[in-house]
Parts: sequence; C-alpha cells; structure tokens
Amino acid sequence: MAMALRNHLHTLIKSTLLRQVANKCFWTNLEMGPPDAILGLTEAYKKDSNPKKVNVGAGAYRDDEGKPYVLPVVQTAEKLIMEKMMNHEYSPIAGPAEFCQKAAELALGADNPVLSEGRYATIQTISGTGSLRIGAAFIAAFHEGEKCVHLPKPTWGNHVPIFKHSGMDVKMYKYYDPECISFDFEGCCKDLSALPKRSVVLMHACAHNPTGVDPSKEQWDHLSELSKDKQFLVYMDMAYQGFASGDFDRDAYSVRKFVKDGNEIILSQSFAKNMGLYGERIGALSVITDSKDSAAKVLSQLKILVRPMYSNPPIHGQRIATEVLCDEKLKSQWEKEVKGMADRIIDVRKQLRQHLEDNGSKKKWNHITDQIGMFCYTGLKPEEVERLTKEYSIYLTKDGRISMAGVTSKNVEYLAKAIHEVTR
Repeated sequence: MAMALRNHLHTLIKSTLLRQVANKCFWTNLEMGPPDAILGLTEAYKKDSNPKKVNVGAGAYRDDEGKPYVLPVVQTAEKLIMEKMMNHEYSPIAGPAEFCQKAAELALGADNPVLSEGRYATIQTISGTGSLRIGAAFIAAFHEGEKCVHLPKPTWGNHVPIFKHSGMDVKMYKYYDPECISFDFEGCCKDLSALPKRSVVLMHACAHNPTGVDPSKEQWDHLSELSKDKQFLVYMDMAYQGFASGDFDRDAYSVRKFVKDGNEIILSQSFAKNMGLYGERIGALSVITDSKDSAAKVLSQLKILVRPMYSNPPIHGQRIATEVLCDEKLKSQWEKEVKGMADRIIDVRKQLRQHLEDNGSKKKWNHITDQIGMFCYTGLKPEEVERLTKEYSIYLTKDGRISMAGVTSKNVEYLAKAIHEVTR
C-alpha cells in the first residue's frame, strides 16, 4: 500500500514537472536587446514638448521645411510606370539586366572599358545594406585570404554587424584624426601598409559616414597605388554618389581611379539618398574582375547566395530607378535635382559656421565647411552633446555627429547659438 502510494506521488510529480516544461515559453530566458541609438533619439525628439526642438540625428534628407523630400523626377517616373500597366511577376534573381547595366555605368562611367569588356558582375540588391551583406557573404565564401575585413575608424555603425553576421572578423585602420577633426592620411597609410597582402579593405567612396571627411584626389591616388601594391581586395561602399558634391562624376572619382589603376574591387551602391527611395530599398552590388569569364563565374555564385536569402529583389523602386537612368531627359532632370539637394546641405554648412563665428566663438569651425555630405563630425564632446539635448532640446548622437539634413534656415541660428554656449 505504501509502495503504491509512493509510486503514485512520483508519477504525479513527474507529470506536473513535464506540464510545467511543456507550458514554458520558448523565449522566457531571452534577453532584451538594446534599442537602436538613432531610433532612440527620434523617439525622444518626438516626446519633447519644446517648440524649438531640433533633430539632427536621423540620416535621411529633409527639405528646408524639415520635411521628407520626394524628387519630382521620381514622381514623373512613377506616373510613366503606371501608364505602362506592368505586372508584378518575380524579378530575376540578379534583378533586370537593364537596371544592373545602368547602375554599373553610373558608378564606373559609361565609357569605362570594364563595361565594354564585360569584366564585371552586377546584381540588384536590397539597398546598400543588402548589397554589403551579399558582398560580405561572397567574400566569406570565396576569398582565399584571411576571413577578415579592415574598416576605417570610425565607420558606419552597421558595417561591423553586417560583416560579423557573415562570419568575418573585423579590424580597424586609422582614418579620422579627432584632434585636427580631419583625415589622418599618414596614420591611414601606415596602418594599411602594415596589413598582409591580399587583405580585404573597406573604403567609403565619398561622403564618409559618419565624419564627412574624405581624402583629396591626390590622397586617393596614393591609396590606389598602395592598394594595388598590396594586392588588396578593396570594398568600396558608395551610398552618396551625386548627393555628396552634386557632381556624380566627382563623387565616383575614387571608384574609377582604383579600377583604372588595375585594382579588382567590390562595389556597393545605394539609391536611397540620391533618389530619395529610402523605403523602396534599391541598391546594386558589382564585382570588378580580370576577365569576362571570371565575371560570369562571380555572377553565378552571387545568384546562389541571393536565392536562399530573399530569392528575388523588389520591383517597384527598381522600375523607378531604371526609368530615370534610361531616359536621358529624366536623368538630366535627376542630376539637377540631386545637385539641388547637395547644394542645400553645402549652404547650411556655410550658415552654421557663419553663425558660430558671428556668436563670437573662439574655436575654429572650418571643419564644418571642409567636410562633405550629409554628416558632420562637429568635434563636440559627450558632455557637450548631453547639454545640447538637456538644455536646448537638440538631438544628436553622443559622438557629436550631426545630420546636416536636419539643419534648416529656420533652426540654424538656434543650433549655432546652442553649440556656442556649450563649447565656451
């Protein structure tokens, strides 16, 4: 009797434990992930009741009213697409050949022999981020050197997780001099010269994110020679062609120079900034090779990488980009509109510097106008950034980076006065 009772209790306890395990959520012990730094800034900005509040943290273009800008040429292209009554069938895995060709032409120049000789493989990607991810996976799978990418310090915050997510190690080389608030050319060359041959080195083609500090043409020339001598696999990230200076050819100088000098590069392009197609996620990935045969092999492997990730790229934004790139009239209009955006950024840089100087600041602010593109490394210290947010409701990242797209003719004077007050 006692034995039977013990067995019954044992069975009862065991079944209870099993039910507890069965009813336990799979994710009970999962840790809460940290919030995105930029999105956190935006949320804090939205909750702020100060009528003078300024958001210079987000990296998306805004017009002088602080509103999202839809390019008129994009609106025209969309109307033309609607008139064609196109279907919504799957796009090819690599994207339409026409788009891929035009994207490569934009980056390399239509008369580049790489194009006529077929020494390139280009695919449509999910904007610049998706392009980098596929490129990273390709390198991780097929690069015969060490599975490591060398990034400039600092670099875009997403570069590190993208390459690590692809199974690659990440190391940094000197790029920015915080004391001079400028490009550390000497330190950069020293670090790159010390790398093993055939290393993978990522470079920002133009409008370095987050500093806005770019090498000069002469410095790019030297970096190209150094890269060729060291047989680097150079990964060019070009998210801002045309949007940086207002000149598509000028912004592509580094890419074209490296290719002309015989460097085999990988190139990521984005049409988010220069077409305002942020949410459409349109980009391209190109691999420049030594032969047409190599390019065909590369393209075949890129398709194999894409297939299990997202199978086929999106079509609507690609159709807009293709319409603009293929129609000379629309392309000309686009170039003018992009220049207008770039000119606005350049102009508010001048205004911000002028207002800082007019406030009687004893600090040098020439770096604001020396830098280029959407972002500006102000040189502000973390405690100064904290004061800007706490006392003036100005939202920016802790490293002192501001998005010049968030600066307008209406808030630039207030921004300058606040920066002057916290940097006295």
